[in-house]
Amino acid sequence: MTDSVLIVEDEQDIADLIKVNLQELKLNVDHSLTGEQALEMALAHNYSLVLLDVMLPGISGLDVCRTLREKKPEQAILMLTSRTSEIDRVVGLELGADDYMTKPFSVRELQARVRSQLRRAHLLSDLQQHSAPNQNLCIGQLQIDNILHRITMSGKALELTSTEYDLLLHLASHPDQVFSRTQLLSSVWGYHHSGYEHTVNSHINRLRNKLEKDATRPEIVQTVWGVGYKFNRQGVAA
Repeated sequence: MTDSVLIVEDEQDIADLIKVNLQELKLNVDHSLTGEQALEMALAHNYSLVLLDVMLPGISGLDVCRTLREKKPEQAILMLTSRTSEIDRVVGLELGADDYMTKPFSVRELQARVRSQLRRAHLLSDLQQHSAPNQNLCIGQLQIDNILHRITMSGKALELTSTEYDLLLHLASHPDQVFSRTQLLSSVWGYHHSGYEHTVNSHINRLRNKLEKDATRPEIVQTVWGVGYKFNRQGVAA
C-alpha cells in the first residue's frame, strides 16, 4: 500500500514544491492550508506522516501538533520552522514532534527525512502485526513489549510517543553503553548529518519526565558529560 503524507503549509508555492518532491518518492500527498483543516483531515485519515508548518493562520502548527499527539499518539510528525525561530523548534519537540526541519531546506534533505520517518512507521507497524518470542525486553522493573508496542515501569504503563519508544528501546537494548547524540540520531532517527542534535536532547528530556521518579536527578537515562547518554540498568533494578 502506498504511503500517504499530509502537508500542512499556508504558502501555496512552498506546498506545491514539497508536493512535487514527495510525489517523486511515489507517495500520495494531500495538502491543507490551515490548522483547523489539517486537524480535521489528520483525525479522519491514517496518514503515514504529517509534514507540519509552525506558522499557520488560525490554529498554529504547535497547537495542531499538541492535539494530534493527544488524540493519535503514534502519528509521525515532522515540523517545518524558519531558520531563525529556535523557540518554535524547541517547543515543537517538547509537544511531541518526531523531528523538525528548518527553512529553507534542500530537496535531498527533505526526501531523506521523509524516508526516515516512513521507515520508522513501517517498523512500528511490523512489530505490532507480527509476534515473536524474543520481542520482549525485561530489565528489572522495566518491561518492553514489542508485540503490543507497550512499556511498563513498576507495573505502570508509560504513555510514550513512537519516537520516545524507539529511543528508550534502543538505549535499554544496550544497557550501560554510552551513545553520543550523533549516534542516536543515526540509530533512532535514521540520518547521519549534524545540526539537529537538539532533537535528541528534547526527546531525552520528555522521556525522563515520563520515566524517572525525579527528572532533574535521572537514575535511568543518564547523561555522561561530554559524551552522551546511557541507560543505567541499576536504575531499574527490582
